[in-house]
Amino acid sequence: MDLSLPPTVTDRAFAQLAEINGSTNSAQCLRVAVEGGGCSGFQYEIKLEDDVADDDLVLEKDGQKVLVDSVSLPFLANAVIDYTQELIGARFVIENPNATSSCGCGTSFSM
Repeated sequence: MDLSLPPTVTDRAFAQLAEINGSTNSAQCLRVAVEGGGCSGFQYEIKLEDDVADDDLVLEKDGQKVLVDSVSLPFLANAVIDYTQELIGARFVIENPNATSSCGCGTSFSM
């Protein structure tokens, strides 16, 4: 696992976060975390949050912030945080080169 590069966030994901914040008149951050569990061993937790922790990596563009905690960071090295709209729905997604397999739902993976 190459831990040299932090995750990146696409312009589309930042734009969607700006749209969410614009519709709620707030300035919440998007938190991306990795937790144990899920059908493949690890799972992503993606949620809106108000607070930035001292050990968070803050990825920012045009005032929009995506947060990754220090424990999750090694699991997300070189990953791409994106936003997709498909027939089954719209969601934030993680393209993670460190994952050796993932489940059909796309929220669970193994390394």
